[in-house]
This record gives sequence, structure tokens and C-alpha cells, in this order.
Amino acid sequence: MRKGSCSEEVCFDLLNQLEHLLESDPLIDEVGFIHPSQFTLLDKESGSVTDGSSPSFWNQDHKLGISTDILIQLCKDAKHAFLSTFKEYKCLENASTCESPTKNISSSGVSSCSLESRVMKHSQALLLLSSDFGTAWNARKLILSKQDQPLEAFTEELRLSKPVLSNCPKSEPTWSHRRWIIKMISRSFPTPQLQEIITKESELVESIGERSKMNYRAWYHRCWLVSYMTTEQVLQELKKSKRWAGLHVADSSCFHYRRRLMLRVLETHNVEGSNAYDKTEAHKIWKEELDWNKELVERYLGREALWLHRRFLSLNWIMHFGRNHSSETGQRMVMNEEIVTFVDKEIHLLESCMTVPDTKFEDFQAQALHAAVYMLWLTKNVPELWRMLEEKLGTEKIKCILNTVAQERPTSLLHQLDIFAADLEH
Repeated sequence: MRKGSCSEEVCFDLLNQLEHLLESDPLIDEVGFIHPSQFTLLDKESGSVTDGSSPSFWNQDHKLGISTDILIQLCKDAKHAFLSTFKEYKCLENASTCESPTKNISSSGVSSCSLESRVMKHSQALLLLSSDFGTAWNARKLILSKQDQPLEAFTEELRLSKPVLSNCPKSEPTWSHRRWIIKMISRSFPTPQLQEIITKESELVESIGERSKMNYRAWYHRCWLVSYMTTEQVLQELKKSKRWAGLHVADSSCFHYRRRLMLRVLETHNVEGSNAYDKTEAHKIWKEELDWNKELVERYLGREALWLHRRFLSLNWIMHFGRNHSSETGQRMVMNEEIVTFVDKEIHLLESCMTVPDTKFEDFQAQALHAAVYMLWLTKNVPELWRMLEEKLGTEKIKCILNTVAQERPTSLLHQLDIFAADLEH
């Protein structure tokens, strides 16, 4: 590690080493910051031969390790190199635009093409060390959007930002940059190529989700990808994400992703239209999701993410598959046989979940609370269901449900209490 003042050549020696490593191994897909004491262990595990000197970098099997001893100085050097080069590049661009359209040589004798290459090189090193440095991401966007670029330039940019996410999986500027790249690809290149990229991007989020729990930014990115998916991809994603969600029932992000996919099912199968086949297929998909959710709810007690997912599924099922409309009632729901059967099953689920054993484990108590809140929420959004709930359960059980919720969430009861009070008066 360097101390005190040093010449510019010495100061930037480590930065040059880092940039040389990135250039010599273009397949680097993971970067980490390592304490110097761990380098010997890494060499021993990989079978590498070391000369005994204190290393600054470790590179094996496309994995790059950077010593924590040099991070501060290395980041300063990378920032200085990037900003000075980018400033020179912008001055050259302004001069060529405003003064002489044919001029493409800077005052220091460096060509525009060479400056672009240096800006990209320095910004890559800087972003590996400081992923939230927005100016560096914007500089890369500026260069990539200057003129028509081949597909390889954009896919390479996706590859280059992947190592950044390996070390900073919740970096919003990095995810945002990947969305910008995908937008650029979607505007200029054929659908088959785009769909392949979307599939790989979705797989990337899932792999990062395994290492970075509750990563909202990554899952938001995956939800954003849904708008670029074909119908076949949406159905495939529902199948692939089902296993992951079943193993991570407390992670609401994955269930939010499945909700986004389910909404696309409604859109692509045109359930509001007249295509009976499409509506039947969508109905089947929705029923399977409801049944699967019920299995998870009964298996994993007290998991709020599962009950929130059921809210979405139940309400949309009622609105799109279980309700009938007439010109006289407008949007008022007509209670048909299918919806009565559905509500009967939900009430049965409610009753089973409200039964708390004598042991009074917290999971059972949480299950009872979530079940009660779920049913009250459903009747608030579909008031016609309140009468059915009252008829099936009776006054005493309704009071029990309200009391269960009142102990934890009194504000959730305002609507239901008004209805209940009005019913008692009559």
C-alpha cells in the first residue's frame, strides 16, 4: 500500500494493473474485496504458486479479488483518471460540434475514438469500486448512444455490468443502466435476440436473489422485464419461479413478480374479450395458482407474504372470472354458483386458520390474524360478500373475527364495523 506523495506514474500503477486484468480476462463475472490475509488461502485452495510478496489482486477462474488495503487510493485514482479523461472528451465533442465539425483531435493530440476508449476503460474500473457513481454510468450511455451500435456493443455492456452486481447486488444505478441497455436493444434489434436476452436477464435476477435476500431492486428489475416477454415466456417464467417462491415463502418480492406475470396472463389471454378458449386457459392458470397458494398457506403458518398474494388472486378471480354483469346493475356483482362455491371454500379456510391450539404458538396466532384480516379486506373490496360471510358464520363468529383483528390492527376494522353495526340495528 502506498503512503505519502508519489509521482503520477507510481500513483496510477495499481489502476493500470486493474485495468490490464479486466482487459486480459474479459470473462470476469465476479468481483470481491479481500483482506490481504486471505490471499494466501485463496492461492492454496486454487493450487496457485505465489512468490510470497504481498499481492494487490487475485484472479482465478474469472473471479477477481481486490485487496482491501488499496481500495481507498485505487478508488481515488480511478475517479481522477475517469473525470479528467471525460472532461477532455466533452471538450473535444463541444469543439467538434460548435467550431469545426471535422475536428476530432483534442488539444493534447488524442483522437476522439481514443478518448472514448479511455473513458469506457476508466469508468469500468471506477464502477467496480464505486457502483453508485452516476456520472460514470451516464458517460457510458453517452458514448453508446452517439451512433448506431452493433448488438455486440450492448450485450458486452450487459456483461461488463454483471461483475458490479456480484459485489453490489442492490445497486440501483447498475440495475437502471441494464434497463437502459435493454430499451436500446429493443428499439434496434430483432425480437428473437431480445427474447434470449430477457430470459438470461431473468435468470440473473434469480441467481442474485439466492445470494442477496429481500433484494427489492433486483426483483423490481425482473418485474420490469415482463413487459418485454412473449406469452410463452410469461408461462415459462410462472413455472420456473414457482419452485423458487415455494422455497422462499417469506420473500414477498418473488410473489410480487408472480403477480406481475399473472396480470400479463389476463392481458395476453384477453379475459375481457370474446375468445372462449383464451379465457378458459387463463381461468385454469388462475385456479392452479389459487390452489397452490392454499397449499402453501396451510403448510407455512403465519407467512404474511402468502396471504397478501391470496388477496390479489382472490380479488382478481372474482372480478375477472366469477362475476357477471348486466346492463341494469352496471358493475354490480351477480352472485352465481361458481362465486358462491369459491366463497364457501374461503370461509372454510378462514375457520380452519382461526382455530388456535392450546399451545398458542406465535405462528398459529399470526395465521389466525392474517386469515381474519384477509377475509375482512376481501369483503371491503367486494361488499356483496359480507352478507354471505354473515350467513355462513353467524353473529358470534363474526364478532370473534373482529376481536382477533382489533387486538392488532384496529384501523383495519372501520369499514366492517360500520356494516356490522348497521346489520345489528336491523
